[in-house]
Amino acid sequence: MQQAIVVGGGVSGLTCALRLLGAGLDVRVWTKARALETTSNVAAALWYPFHAGPPERTTPWALASYPVFRELARNPASGVCMRDGRELFENTPEAAGWREELDGFARTAAADLPVGFEGAYECRVPVIEMPLYLPFLEHRVTDAGGQLEVRCVESLEEPLAEAEVVVNCSGLASRALAHDESMYPIRGQVVRVERGSVERFLIDEGHPAGVTYVVPRSEDCVLGGSVAEGSDDLEPSQHTTAAILERCRELEPALADARVLSVAVGLRPGRSEVRLEAEELGGRLVVHNYGHGGAGVTLSWGCADEVVECVRTRA
Repeated sequence: MQQAIVVGGGVSGLTCALRLLGAGLDVRVWTKARALETTSNVAAALWYPFHAGPPERTTPWALASYPVFRELARNPASGVCMRDGRELFENTPEAAGWREELDGFARTAAADLPVGFEGAYECRVPVIEMPLYLPFLEHRVTDAGGQLEVRCVESLEEPLAEAEVVVNCSGLASRALAHDESMYPIRGQVVRVERGSVERFLIDEGHPAGVTYVVPRSEDCVLGGSVAEGSDDLEPSQHTTAAILERCRELEPALADARVLSVAVGLRPGRSEVRLEAEELGGRLVVHNYGHGGAGVTLSWGCADEVVECVRTRA
């Protein structure tokens, strides 16, 4: 049986591990920390191809992931559910494009638009509750025969010494592991509040003060957000928290009295474009899968399928 080591135990690494196990490989995941301690756990994780490119690659990956999440939503243990909601535009809406592929897609009638918006799209998308979904993925990996090993990796030579195939899903750590100086952090801050009566998601990506979103989960709402390219500050900002609350309460008045439960900061793995490609190192195969920006969850299953194809092509 072909041996594979996946470096990185966040959502990308675990999803790749599952697909590789399904393809018949013997898989080990080497991760610096368990999934709930990774950046993946901070994500609001609304299915939405945000801040990742190029679109000719990311759109097919996102659309390939969509039906997988829709199927997972049938299992309450997965932490995935399908939510109706709106994407709002303060100016002329961009072309619908990939949105027309989604369940429940419709253009919002002008009479139903909130004040200050010129257009909106309605659709139904997966919301992935990461504190539930990540342990669910870990259990699926181990149930399928995969191994999870907590260990630091200083060089890709380490896993290459033990496996014929190495899949690099190390996110920001690829700056060192893959010698990729194009990687940079994108600081994101979110605020968790009581959910109350909120049932639908809302996105205003074009808000002049910053991307704004409301993502209801089973017991809370995740409010965002912020996009600070190049910042690696993990300390929550009270100013940013206040700004997020102000924008989100304006977008969804039902949140006016919602109690703040927590604030979290994560560093998205930024890159000019996602790197998903194979290379030979010392006669062995390395498949790189990193640089997903703000769309790691959204792209995860589509990217994992392409990783498996890279492995099959080389075999």
